[in-house]
Amino acid sequence: MQAPPSAEVLDVPSASASHRAVNGVTLHVVEAGDPDDPLVVLLHGFPEFWYEWREYVEPFVDAGYRVLVPDQRGYARSEKPGRVCDYRVGTLVEDVASLVRSEGRETAHVVGHDWGAMVAWELARRRPELLDRLGIVNVPHPRAFRRAIRSNPAQLRKSWYALSFQIPRLPEWLIRLGDYDALESAMRDGARPGTFDPTEFERYRTAWRQDGALKATLDWYRAFVRCYDAAPRDRIDAPTLVLWGEHDQALVPELASASLAFCADGRLERFPDATHWVPHEYPERITAHLLAHLDG
Repeated sequence: MQAPPSAEVLDVPSASASHRAVNGVTLHVVEAGDPDDPLVVLLHGFPEFWYEWREYVEPFVDAGYRVLVPDQRGYARSEKPGRVCDYRVGTLVEDVASLVRSEGRETAHVVGHDWGAMVAWELARRRPELLDRLGIVNVPHPRAFRRAIRSNPAQLRKSWYALSFQIPRLPEWLIRLGDYDALESAMRDGARPGTFDPTEFERYRTAWRQDGALKATLDWYRAFVRCYDAAPRDRIDAPTLVLWGEHDQALVPELASASLAFCADGRLERFPDATHWVPHEYPERITAHLLAHLDG
């Protein structure tokens, strides 16, 4: 079913928007490129939506790729199921698997940042046959993260916000009470100065204000604790590139190298002066690294 283009799609002239029925939900998807070209799926994180990857679409298309950028379930213009366990990680993986199949493809390259990177890691663990190459930005391998939470006090301190999201209803109330300033400040104050501008945050606030979106996005965190369905394997077979901004306010830097221990063919590129928001801080450098990885 075709959807009218959102205002944000107008920022990417080569792209169009549609809604796709995948894995029992309807996802809003931005798409660009020749349908016969190799497929790349770009997965956003919290508290963003497809718009995170807007500067990447045209360079990937120009490099000869077909690009899909969904609003993941619960976000922005995608469907927002109401139960916490509707956001268990195995279900999020199947959303991506179904999206790949909706293109008539058997495999795809998958790139993710933040929660999108967690879904990408889990896809590699649970559905390795669907994956060509994996691109990860500032999220560790799930096993490395769970080990750090149990053994590293610095990581436990950095994860306080995720623990606070486990409280029912209160985080939503507080965030709305402040007119979503908490989400904006987490991005603006955690990034290099000047990374985001007011127009961008107008777009983000529009997404955050969608009915049911705030609860749904926080339910991703709740489901990871309450409804986690263990993966059958930790080993990552697909060639993997990990890109890491070392001044991440939520993750200790040693998690980047710890993640490579689970990769049969892994490589790490560090950005010493970047933060968790490195896709916004250095889009040209991130694009170059990713394209070189996918072309490899």
